[in-house]
Amino acid sequence: MERTEEDSYLTLAEPAEALYKEKGSKFLAYAYPVSSEEQIRECLDALRKRYYDATHHCYAWRLGADGQNYRVNDDGEPSSTAGRPILGQLLSYGVTDVLVVVVRYFGGTKLGVSGLIAAYKESAAAVLSAAQIVERTVDVRFEVEFGYLVMNDVMRVVKEMRPEVLEQRFDNLCTMQLSIRAGRADALLERLQKIEGIQIETK
Repeated sequence: MERTEEDSYLTLAEPAEALYKEKGSKFLAYAYPVSSEEQIRECLDALRKRYYDATHHCYAWRLGADGQNYRVNDDGEPSSTAGRPILGQLLSYGVTDVLVVVVRYFGGTKLGVSGLIAAYKESAAAVLSAAQIVERTVDVRFEVEFGYLVMNDVMRVVKEMRPEVLEQRFDNLCTMQLSIRAGRADALLERLQKIEGIQIETK
């Protein structure tokens, strides 16, 4: 699956898991949709508690629509044999806001550097191929304040531009929280700014 627009990105619809075996070692792979480092820590803590007796918990993650925020961790495996191959699969699948953790139980036979790289790569590929990948939009949020007298003008713009209305309150001073995909945000802002007495704050 490929993203269709500049203001969109690919991520996971829900968590997924897969199992990979190599020379007696078991690799339990987990993929999670995540939106913050705090959420990532919670997922890692839960897996470490669940598989407290595992040999390694190696992982990689990417955050943000452009995926520029990322981290890898080999958790005691030889340098760059685990986290990097996992990250490589996140890049290959083009997904972000995703954490992939591979839990290894050592089977008694050493795999060597090339064997480890292949095992972690295949484990990550297996869990990502099992996951449902979805396209999400990069959205911009506005808070709009306006007088009751111009409400019809505001509602006309909302009806035509079709942003998502997150919250609204109509009184003498009316407020609306709007969300629209980034590619259409400037056009919405331009339309709203033409309305007299309106106050707009970008969130």
